[in-house]
Amino acid sequence: MLTLSSLSLRFGGLQVLQGVNLTVPEHGIFGLIGPNGAGKTTVFNLITGLLRPGAGTIEFLGQRIDRMLPYRITRLGVARTFQSIRLFKDMTLIENVLVALGGRPSYGVTSVLLSWGSYRAAESRDSEVARGLLSKVGLAGKAEQRAGALSYGEQRRLEIARALATKPKLLLLDEPAAGMNAVEKRQLIDEIVKLNAGGLGIFIIEHDMSMIMGLCHEIAVLNFGGVIARGTPAQIRANPQVIEAYLGQDEQSPSQTASVSP
Repeated sequence: MLTLSSLSLRFGGLQVLQGVNLTVPEHGIFGLIGPNGAGKTTVFNLITGLLRPGAGTIEFLGQRIDRMLPYRITRLGVARTFQSIRLFKDMTLIENVLVALGGRPSYGVTSVLLSWGSYRAAESRDSEVARGLLSKVGLAGKAEQRAGALSYGEQRRLEIARALATKPKLLLLDEPAAGMNAVEKRQLIDEIVKLNAGGLGIFIIEHDMSMIMGLCHEIAVLNFGGVIARGTPAQIRANPQVIEAYLGQDEQSPSQTASVSP
């Protein structure tokens, strides 16, 4: 689904990524982990067009996207959430999702006056879709509430609903469990599994090792801007280079939690 080939990026004198090669399979749950400053969020920023690589290419479903504008990449089917929540907090939940829906017929003042019935019908359809997305993440009962009044975990789920509004084929989740309690994490895991079972590809950065090891089909590990390992959770957990660079010498089970950030 997604291929990163020889991807490199430098910020001034700092080499952030160096020759990164990754392939994300269709319909799976793929994890990316690594210590502080490894370049994980930078990878997401490159995939979604917020940054451009100094060298290398990015292909999504066979189409090169590393020189595309972000909105074009979104239209192709790539959506994301952010490590720092980015919501319209003074708007309601349903308004937040409606903003992301896009694709609604564009009406000028004249056409609205001449086709008011069609305009209202389109609005009604969008509202129904938005409510369905909120229901999918367990927020249907709070559609009319202000987003800023939600708990931290609920705001995370609203951000996922908004990303789903773009009808992605691949969803990038940047530390979605950050700040969540154990119950909220369990709910999030269940939601991710359901989304994946419905055919959505998931690419996730996460610091909670119990979550990442139990959720992902494959995991890649970044260190100093390069990929040092890739494999199943069991292979990653047993890899000596990964243990030394990231997991720590005491890492013997998926219950270990490491605190990292991009």
